Amino acid sequence: MRVLVTNDDGIAAPGLAALASAVPSSYEVVVAAPREEASGLSSALTAVVSDGQIMITPADISDLSAYGVAASPAYIVVLASLGVFGPPPDLVLSGINRGANAGRAVLHSATVGAALTAANYGMRAMAVSLDVLHPSAKVSAASGGNAIVLPSDDALHWGAAATTAASLLGVLEEAPKGTVFNVNVPDRPAPPDLREATLASFGQAGIAVAEAGEGFVRTTIERVDEPLVPGTDLALLADGYATVTALRPPAEVPGIRIPAQRRVSS
Repeated sequence: MRVLVTNDDGIAAPGLAALASAVPSSYEVVVAAPREEASGLSSALTAVVSDGQIMITPADISDLSAYGVAASPAYIVVLASLGVFGPPPDLVLSGINRGANAGRAVLHSATVGAALTAANYGMRAMAVSLDVLHPSAKVSAASGGNAIVLPSDDALHWGAAATTAASLLGVLEEAPKGTVFNVNVPDRPAPPDLREATLASFGQAGIAVAEAGEGFVRTTIERVDEPLVPGTDLALLADGYATVTALRPPAEVPGIRIPAQRRVSS
């Protein structure tokens, strides 16, 4: 079983190394991730091209085959499916993201976007994120309104999230092809209990207008202040549980009545 590990925080991100290192030795692992941070790109297929070439640089992550790629996470998954990093993977793991990817805001996440792209190519995939808005971060945020202040990477418990993800690999293998597990883990020293969750109707954070004037606008990322609905990923995260939600790539909606084909007059 061959596994591609990628992310959107970049090849040097601690969450990437933690996730790759947690995969059992029974799997063949290759790491390929953006050379720079590529957050918020969803499933965008973008790359930095020089003379028609996408630059790929060897990286040092444990004893694994690892590459920094001048491309978005979804594009890296496509390259992997084409055999660029060796035989195409059976599973794709994306993360560990710095910050939860929960609710319907997963639409915009490049962590989840890479996993959905893998599923679109018939692979099974898992997106893994660490909820970094623990109490100390909330105190900092409270001092500046709703603005989010993230803790240092060194203070986060990447290993617990990686262990949670590794424990789901066997279940993921048994899932139908094209399935994505979206996993969110609270920032705790030990792996928390896991719960199946539905998607909240919103995300943990959203874009807000910080300043607007003639010919310009400045935005900021702020905490979303909405009531938590029991059973959703955000509610369960707030209660200290790790969550898993099964997703699939976009598909048609059955049962919607569409007018018959007709000529449209101008």
